[in-house]
Amino acid sequence: MALSIPMSPRPYRLGQRQVATDQTRNRIVEAARELLASEGGLAGFSVDAVARQADVARMTVYYQFRSRLGLLEAVFDDLAGRGGMEGMPAVFTTPDALRALDLFIGVFCRFWATDPVVMRRLRGAGAVDPELGDGLQAREDRREQGLRVLIGRLPDRPEGALDADAAVDLLHSLTSFDTYERLARTRTTQEVEAVLRRSARALLGPVADQAGVCSIDEQ
Repeated sequence: MALSIPMSPRPYRLGQRQVATDQTRNRIVEAARELLASEGGLAGFSVDAVARQADVARMTVYYQFRSRLGLLEAVFDDLAGRGGMEGMPAVFTTPDALRALDLFIGVFCRFWATDPVVMRRLRGAGAVDPELGDGLQAREDRREQGLRVLIGRLPDRPEGALDADAAVDLLHSLTSFDTYERLARTRTTQEVEAVLRRSARALLGPVADQAGVCSIDEQ
């Protein structure tokens, strides 16, 4: 007769505990995002205020994020998740460089559109908090490096075309939050994306022509 060995409840309990921890973390991040988006903005943003908003103890916030800075970084990461940044790997596996650039522009347009008010306030916080500023700058540097990879995949530049460094610098400005926000004052996200795609083609000029990619209207 086979013996029945009872399963330990420990793994189940650990799984339940992890779910509860994740839910608490998500609630704190959401509370932080709501506070940043509120009328008080950064002036009303503190660990204590977030704890009250999330209905958790102050020490719970510190346990999860260690500091106000860690909490702000988590909000930015949450925006990245909401904004579809997981689509970035597809950009770099797209064989056609100009099509990949179109996708790159689309990813960042959707990212910047996720919550422009919170995005603006996070950037404002980075301007006065050197540590947060360094973290945000590292993200900007990754965007620049991504553009450098894409520009490096374009055909050899014919005479009169921008050099690679100038193209990267201009595209970095073109795909920035500041540019998106200005264009989005009177345009939908889809319209901003179309404007930026056309602008990128115009900026690259003969390089885009030489790549032999169909026009935006044909896509």
